[in-house]
Amino acid sequence: MRQNPSETLRRVFPKVREALHVAGVEMQLTAAVSFLTILQEEAVSIHAYAHSFLQVILLHLEHRDAGVSNAWLETLLSVIEVLPRETLRHEILNPLVSKAQLSQTVQSRLVSCKILGKLTNKFDAHIIKREILPLVKSLCQDVEYEVRSCMCRQLENIAQGIGTELTKSVVLPELIELSRDEGSSVRLAAFETLVNLLDVFDTDDRSQTILPLVKSFCEKSFKADESILISLSFHLGKLCHGLYGIFTPDQHLRFLEFYKKLCTLGLQQENGHNDNQIPPQILEQEKKYISVRKNCAYNFPAMIVFVDPKNFHLELYPTFFCLCHDPEVPVRYTIAICFYEVSKLLNSGVYLIHKELITLLQDESLEVLDALIDHLPEILELMSTGGESSVQENKLSSLPDLIPALTAAEQRAAASLKWRTHEKLLQKYACLPHVISSDQIYYRFLQRMFTIVMTNNVLPVQKAASRTLCVFLRYNRKQEQRHEVIQKLIEQLGQGKSYWNRLRFLDTCEFIIEIFSKAFFCKYFFLPAIELTHDPVANVRMKLCYLLPKVKSTLKIPADKHLLQQLEMCVRKLLCQEKDKDVLAIVKRTVLELDRMEMSMDAFQKKFYEKDLVDQEKEREERLLLEMEQLEREKQQNDGRPMSDKIFEKKRRDSKTPTQSLPKGIPVSVPGPSSVTPSTSKEIKKSKLVRSQSFNNQAFHAKYGSLEKCASKSSAAGYTPPVSGLAKTSVLSVTDDSFRTRNASSLPPSFSPPSSLPSTSRGTAPSVDPKGSASKDSQPRKATLKSRKSNP
Repeated sequence: MRQNPSETLRRVFPKVREALHVAGVEMQLTAAVSFLTILQEEAVSIHAYAHSFLQVILLHLEHRDAGVSNAWLETLLSVIEVLPRETLRHEILNPLVSKAQLSQTVQSRLVSCKILGKLTNKFDAHIIKREILPLVKSLCQDVEYEVRSCMCRQLENIAQGIGTELTKSVVLPELIELSRDEGSSVRLAAFETLVNLLDVFDTDDRSQTILPLVKSFCEKSFKADESILISLSFHLGKLCHGLYGIFTPDQHLRFLEFYKKLCTLGLQQENGHNDNQIPPQILEQEKKYISVRKNCAYNFPAMIVFVDPKNFHLELYPTFFCLCHDPEVPVRYTIAICFYEVSKLLNSGVYLIHKELITLLQDESLEVLDALIDHLPEILELMSTGGESSVQENKLSSLPDLIPALTAAEQRAAASLKWRTHEKLLQKYACLPHVISSDQIYYRFLQRMFTIVMTNNVLPVQKAASRTLCVFLRYNRKQEQRHEVIQKLIEQLGQGKSYWNRLRFLDTCEFIIEIFSKAFFCKYFFLPAIELTHDPVANVRMKLCYLLPKVKSTLKIPADKHLLQQLEMCVRKLLCQEKDKDVLAIVKRTVLELDRMEMSMDAFQKKFYEKDLVDQEKEREERLLLEMEQLEREKQQNDGRPMSDKIFEKKRRDSKTPTQSLPKGIPVSVPGPSSVTPSTSKEIKKSKLVRSQSFNNQAFHAKYGSLEKCASKSSAAGYTPPVSGLAKTSVLSVTDDSFRTRNASSLPPSFSPPSSLPSTSRGTAPSVDPKGSASKDSQPRKATLKSRKSNP
């Protein structure tokens, strides 16, 4: 049909039609799917499709196999959507009159019910009233309960097609009669259709007709089959919402008590029995009770609206407690899914469910934990702000068990075989800097992330931990702690004995490029990254080649000209000395990509305008973190009280760079060092002098050097971060050192960076270890250029 539709219809389709008369189940199912695919792909026109395929579809609707019959029916219902009205009337509606008669088979009448539900939206009101509604009434009063139930479920579609007036005069009386039917499945269908049509009926119909029916249904549900109870519990939230305005206080209370009773259904029975001794019917009943409680958990947010969030503690908190501690996993899993909605509805009363959050975080089932962590960042944010958007003190201090619960949840996920849950949990933990203090993260979570990166055997888990570690580092408030983490990353990952760790270092570099400013990456990680071009393991060199375009994108010309030369030298050495053919092929492709890249300049350019603004904002926030650290130290010395993270957030928002509020079309000129005012220039020189004196007093590690020495060499190479318009008036440093305040002389004597930090000296060329092996535990190259000259 795709290649030659006309010849296929003329020569092939007649053979298919003949074969289908005697075809088995598999061929019938395949033909039904094939006919539907031809319709969806519009291989032929609708007129040609109706002429050739429609009669074949109608012929096989009453196949003796139920699966085959349903397959052809699904195809027909899709065809009805696109057929013209005249074709529908002559080919489908007119024959339907005879197919829906009592003389036809039950299967034929069931098919007629479903076709009627689809046809109603295709005709005008007078045709529906004259030709379709009589058939609907006839099928609603069919002698077989299956037909009555099937037609009852189609009344919702029919009501949407015939409008409000006909629904009230025709559909509602039928639903009332079917709700009293002797067949339980018919009553259930009537109830569910009534609930779905609540919005169609006006207040009088709901109060005088539907409400009494619903009350009767609820009263009889415990005496009837449990399947009706399952449906009732599932629709209860929608029902309470639809009837909310017409309840009297007494009726409101009755429905609430009914819901509470359903929430504990089956929990009052004696426990401790042996499952092997329980009769099968009791086990089946318990399964239905579990489904009822699960549905109640699903409807819990709707019931909070029903009672008003202000009354939650009095009316629904004990029920919520029971659902969170339910003995069955499906119930706790469902309430964990709803936890975020519950938190939003409670707003300022969210503190009432702190303990339940801890309970679910410590749940023995990882399925429950997995459901809860989908919205964990949003939940913790609501908990920390008390549901209010105004800046205020963090309220998680009233929840001392949160951090132990979070760490225990991670350890439980790590100990299981469900690594996807572990990965998701680590990803969500990136929200923690916004809800708990920097010190708590450093002492309770950061080292754990580093351990996972170093020791875990699942790559997605390692990457998730690595990214979260970078987020923790990004928001860390203490310079000593940041330097310690950077030192560990470079020494234990970038210069680690295992090539697997060096691969993870390159993953970490990619995350740092994404999360931090370009200045930060160039200052600390640029040279340790490109040193791996001489790694003895081909896979490490290969991975670095893929990363090189991103590494180059962090440079700015002319300030980083020296680093660009280092990069070009490493790439040239790779081209000349690489012996692995796979790596060499990637190097050649990377070189072409690097040549095509346009370099970003120190001053703003139109093509990089938005990216430069984002990078400038990242750099400004990094400097602001250090300024806030200094102010916090001074405040602690003065009155012994720590500064709130909320105050930091407010200061960060208040000190936004003015360029962000400008329209995109207006060019922004950012002054460089040469355009700074004389007074500012003097302050810069003084700041540089103070820093250079402090650097000279620091101890220099003979093997690794220090991060501060790396920064000073970057400065010597001409590296200067871009200066924003804010720098003229702010106390932030506008020099190359993006992690110090301008007034360096105001630092207390005890505030000095670690002396033994890994070297990232930009004046030292990367080195090669000719003796390195390609095993997973191969040693990285650490010799300096000077040692290579003296020891060739």
